[in-house]
Amino acid sequence: MDLEKHLRVIEELGNNHIGTSTNTPLRDDAFAISDEEKISLIKEDVSRILHTLGMDLTDDSLRGTPLRVAKMFVNELFGGLKPENKPKPSTFDNKYKYGEMLVEKNITLYSTCEHHLLPIVGKAHIAYISSGKVVGLSKMNRIVDYFAKRPQVQERLTIQIVEELKKVLNTQDVACVIDAKHLCVNSRGIKDIDSSTVTSEFGGKFKNPETKREFLDYIKMETEY
Repeated sequence: MDLEKHLRVIEELGNNHIGTSTNTPLRDDAFAISDEEKISLIKEDVSRILHTLGMDLTDDSLRGTPLRVAKMFVNELFGGLKPENKPKPSTFDNKYKYGEMLVEKNITLYSTCEHHLLPIVGKAHIAYISSGKVVGLSKMNRIVDYFAKRPQVQERLTIQIVEELKKVLNTQDVACVIDAKHLCVNSRGIKDIDSSTVTSEFGGKFKNPETKREFLDYIKMETEY
């Protein structure tokens, strides 16, 4: 396959939002070097990109950009790649015997599309039915944030959130819906500023149409303060 055709195939895969696995595709040696070394290497790479684009890196406004970007990549945008950042959710016995679904909706989500490294911005809605354990509400937000802070595909992100909560709560009865805008669609390519992407994953009792409908109805409810 010639280079031009190969590049067209790669671009088509990205535009069609193709994902390869429910696991984030990390190399075996992903953590062989320290964060400080990663920042140093990324700083050099960003400098080369900006230089290639013709930017004057001696300008006061640009001088610190490579280091700022490198720190942002390692410590912020892609901090969810590091296993040590994984939240340690506190679970408690469901002593009050609450047997209905618990819904945490409108969780603000910031992620990065792995095809173009552009932002994904939206809301996640999570629900579970306790099998004897409950989890602190803020921990659900932290789980979303952890899996979002990495190069992502929205379908994979949705599944990863559900699978993690299944393990934490020891139940299959978990559901997640994500509604998000992808700047790789909104700001480049087709440049459709109004479109958003909705993904869902339903486990256990949430596969039942009535339970699923109840969850979706809760999402649509207006929250009043």
